[in-house]
Amino acid sequence: MSNSHDNGGRHLDRRRFLTTAAIGGATIVGASALGGLDAEAAFAEPMPSLDAAIPAAFAEGRVVAINRNVLDVAGSHGERHLVQLTNATSIWKLRTTTAEAIEAGDGLYARGAAMPDGTIAADAVWVNIVNVYVTIRGIAKDRLHLNHGGNEVVGHIVPDTTTASYLGGALTADLSRTRIGQEAQVLGAWRPADGHIDMARVSLGH
Repeated sequence: MSNSHDNGGRHLDRRRFLTTAAIGGATIVGASALGGLDAEAAFAEPMPSLDAAIPAAFAEGRVVAINRNVLDVAGSHGERHLVQLTNATSIWKLRTTTAEAIEAGDGLYARGAAMPDGTIAADAVWVNIVNVYVTIRGIAKDRLHLNHGGNEVVGHIVPDTTTASYLGGALTADLSRTRIGQEAQVLGAWRPADGHIDMARVSLGH
């Protein structure tokens, strides 16, 4: 990916282009200069920006208000963030989705570029994402009963979404090999309404 974008003959560096996207709704196509866009990327160590002109900025916390395409986020340590969404922003909420899926009360982790006004022009937002190590305590047709740090958690099996990986193998929709007492890693989306988890992936024997 080059360090510039030619828009109507005007030469724009990436910071300027992200700012333009935030203001005018331009489309950015391709991989982000700031890192991966999949769910695993939310838990990766922050990597240096591929372009020194765009220092990466991060925000985490709870969405307290949504004003058009700007998320007002209360951080876990009392800080406040304004996260600007564009049509270039990758949004994950159990699966890749759109800004309309974000609601007040959701938790999020966002990554993007710091703008001069203090907002973050987000290239990626992960909504309610959780990545937990658990022990399976019960198995039902549409859910797993889990123990995480001594707390009971319900993990919902979501049709056409939840997959399993056994011993590091390929992902499969077949969860029939799960067993009570197994330890597992669950990647999914927390449900603020009831504290349950909609499971995207269950990794066993990793």
